[in-house]
Formats: sequence, C-alpha cells, structure tokens
Amino acid sequence: MRAFFYLAMFLGVWASAATAQDLSALARVDPAKSSVSDGWFGKTEIKIGLSQGVPFRVFLLENPARLVVDFKEADWATVRPDMILPQAGRVSAVRFGAFRPGWSRLVADLSEPMVPVEVGMPVDAASGQAVLEITLKTASPEEFTAQAGAPIDPAWPEALTKAPETQGLKQKRFTVALDAGHGGIDPGAERGDVLEKDLMLSFARTLREVLLRNDVDVVMIRDEDVFVALETRVAIAHQARADIFISLHADSLRQGGAKGATVYTLSKEASDAATAHLAARHDRSDIIAGADLTGSDDQVAGILLDLARQETEPRSLALAKVLADGMAQAGGPMNRRPLRKAGFSVLKSADIPSVLVEVGFLSSDRDLKNLRDPVWRNTMVNGIAQAILTWRDNDAARAPLVRQ
Repeated sequence: MRAFFYLAMFLGVWASAATAQDLSALARVDPAKSSVSDGWFGKTEIKIGLSQGVPFRVFLLENPARLVVDFKEADWATVRPDMILPQAGRVSAVRFGAFRPGWSRLVADLSEPMVPVEVGMPVDAASGQAVLEITLKTASPEEFTAQAGAPIDPAWPEALTKAPETQGLKQKRFTVALDAGHGGIDPGAERGDVLEKDLMLSFARTLREVLLRNDVDVVMIRDEDVFVALETRVAIAHQARADIFISLHADSLRQGGAKGATVYTLSKEASDAATAHLAARHDRSDIIAGADLTGSDDQVAGILLDLARQETEPRSLALAKVLADGMAQAGGPMNRRPLRKAGFSVLKSADIPSVLVEVGFLSSDRDLKNLRDPVWRNTMVNGIAQAILTWRDNDAARAPLVRQ
C-alpha cells in the first residue's frame, strides 16, 4: 500500500540525519512553517513543520473523504487549526492531537476526492528540523476509493484492546468500567478553555478513588489523554470482565435547552430529537479521529446481539434509575427528563449493563459553573458511587429470581 512506501522512504532520511545530532524524544510542530494551500490545476499542498524528523504514515479514508497522517512523538500543543487552515478550500477542516500513547494524528477533511501524488519529509542535516510535505491532486471518486483504506502494518500498534489491570484483590470482585468520554484528538465539547475530555477524565479518576475505597474494582477505559475507538471501549470492558459500564460525558447541546444531569440507556429509537442529535455527535467521534469504519455494520451479528440484550436491557434500565436517583439526592441539578434513550455505540454491549451519563452540559452556564467547582464534583461523585453500590446489592438480590 502507498502508506508503507511513504513511511519507508522517510525512515532512511531520518536515520542518517539522526546521527548528526542529539535528537530529543518529542518533535514540536511549528505553526509558522505549517500550512494548507490550494494551488493551480486541482492541486493542494499540506506542509507540517517539525523541530526534528519523526516516523510517519499517510493514508486515505472514505465516507467521508479524509486524509490521515500519523506521527510518532509529535507535540501539537502550540498549534490551533486556524493557524494551518485559515479558510476552508479543498481541505474543509483539520484537527490533530494525541491518538494513542506515543503517537499523534492529523485528520484533514476533503471537500472533494483527492489523492496524494507527492509525499516526503526532508530533514535539514545541520539543524535536524523537518517539513512533512504532501501534495494532493483532484481525483475521480473511483480513483479515490481504490486508494482509500487504513493500511495493515505489522509494525503499527493495533488499537488498544488490552484491559488495564484492575486494582484490588486477586479474587474477582464487583468491577466497574469507567469510560471518560472522548480523548486525544477528539476533545468532545469545548467552551472557551474548557474541554469535555479533560473534565471527564478528572471526574472519572475521582470516582475511581471513591469506588476503590468501597471495595469495588475499577477499570479505566482511558487513564490519559488518548483517543480510544468506540468499539474498543466496549472491548476493554469485556476483557476486564466488568459488571457494569458507565460512560461519562459533559456535552454541549443547544437544542432543547439541555441542562442538568441525564442518564441514557440504549434504544434503536431516540426518546427525543435532542437526544438523537446528541447520539449522532457522540458516534461521530470515530470519524473525527480518522477511524476506518469499513465493515463495522454486520446485520446478522446485530440481530444476535439484540437477542442477547433482552436480559441485559432491564438491568441497564434499573442502573440508570438508581444513578439518576443517587445524583438527585446528591443535589443534582437534574435534567427535567433525567432518563432518556438513544442508540449510543458505547452502550451496545450485549452482556454488560451499560449507561451513558451526561454529568452536565457545557452549553449551560449553570452546569459549566458546577463542573468547574471541585466541591460540587466531589458531592456528585459520592452520589454516583453510592448509587453504584445500591445497584450492585439490588442486582445480586434479584439474580436468583432471574435464574428461576
């Protein structure tokens, strides 16, 4: 595949340059030397300036059309999208950030089919500075499809599927999978300098500590600022043999005046228009991060999973109700309709009761103030933790009756 050629072509240049100086482990992206510009004859040039050469790979994805570039050890902290792309053209949007430990990703949305015709990363032998240069040209839909698809590279680490170690006794205890929403290249909702991914990771870490003190094992779906694909989040919970799965979010939603804590369970039909819009936003996170969704929809498997969920669904609904009650008792504030349903991908586990909790909405001034208040967060964490313990005991008491 062409991505392998791009990678191999660069590594030889980088290796020779690396011998000329002592290179640090992390390359800094230089916004002054980075740009996206449309040229003549249907060509577009992407330049990414780096403080040093790094391994990289380039590939295309479709539905929608995207160019994806993965970088080893590249820091984007000083760069904003508008620095690289001041106005949309053949590239309609760019985003970048951490993708998995040690790797970052740039995703460029393409407004029309384009394919790379030149890719290189010349490295200055004296300074070690480098510039990734990609020239794209307009292509037919057929030509784009022929070149699209995530490369299969044995040297590239597969999506994180190994569950982190649970903390506690060797004997299996009640285990909660905590999913701090978004992460890495996918920041989630943003309001000013507040990012949903950061708020929810902090919230999840605090909740973990409270649960551990109450003899509950916890597996963190992510415990750092990295991207984790939606299906991988569920896979981690399965590998950890989690008893319940809780996904934590603080979205931004203007429709319906969204405010207050809300708990969602799985349903093919969303309970209202605002919830449907929210589910679509959440499930778009894999596309935002440049994930390849080809072949992700298997109708036969879906039917079998629906059958398996018949037992799990009432347990998820019971968990949602207990959580909503616990958060209300902790002072809320709660949404006027705190229990809702939608087709969130992270809730599609067939055998683990799963809920998605919007702790609040960044689009609400009141919720934003609460989410930034450590006293309020601790009170809400304790309310959620107590609700989890209540559900655990109630579910264990009902188990013999279910088996009968």
